[in-house]
Amino acid sequence: MNNAETILIIDDEVQIRRLLEITLSANGYKISEAATGRDGLIHAATVHPVLIILDLGLPDSDGIEILKKLREWYLKPIIILSVRSSEDDIIRALDNGANDYLTKPFRTGELLARIRVAIRQSLGSSDDPLLSFGNLTIDQASHTVRKKDVLLKLTSTEYSLLVLLAKNEGRVLTHQFILKEIWGMGYQEQTQYLRVFMAQLRKKVEDDPAKPTLLNTESGIGYRFRG
Repeated sequence: MNNAETILIIDDEVQIRRLLEITLSANGYKISEAATGRDGLIHAATVHPVLIILDLGLPDSDGIEILKKLREWYLKPIIILSVRSSEDDIIRALDNGANDYLTKPFRTGELLARIRVAIRQSLGSSDDPLLSFGNLTIDQASHTVRKKDVLLKLTSTEYSLLVLLAKNEGRVLTHQFILKEIWGMGYQEQTQYLRVFMAQLRKKVEDDPAKPTLLNTESGIGYRFRG
């Protein structure tokens, strides 16, 4: 762990900040804290954190507005940590640039795992033509996918869908985001259309399509690729 990796916590709850400070410090991270959205924006610009943990219920502004302002220039991961647990809140946050979303109360082990995945994904080179995940290899140069060295026969749409998910390893992608990226603006409400393609893709890349380990469903929200 690089001790220079600073995580910014933007949360008005003192107890949550203390818990996160203890947990993250014990795992080698440096901590910067802010109790308001305004201070959070200032800290983000001055500390240059490797990742931001953002609460939505801030005293001076809604966390979604802070998220939008951060995403005007901050390109590194942002994980939402909030008591808001409705699908609408989660989808709104993800669609506005959050990399992940956890609800309070949360398990520290799960948060640490999400942090590691988000940082690893952000540091990875998106220009690398070869994406490898266990026995699955995606070669973007030749537009081919192999599983256990066997060439898989994917349609162009299935290939594009797999690459989009794999390049965002660990990140929840909403139905609307995926539909817009793969099929265009006119398909953003066609979630059943997406489910059909996901089912077909799972049959080809998963060992057991009924119990997927790579292409995971986030119920009511979207999908997450776990490499």
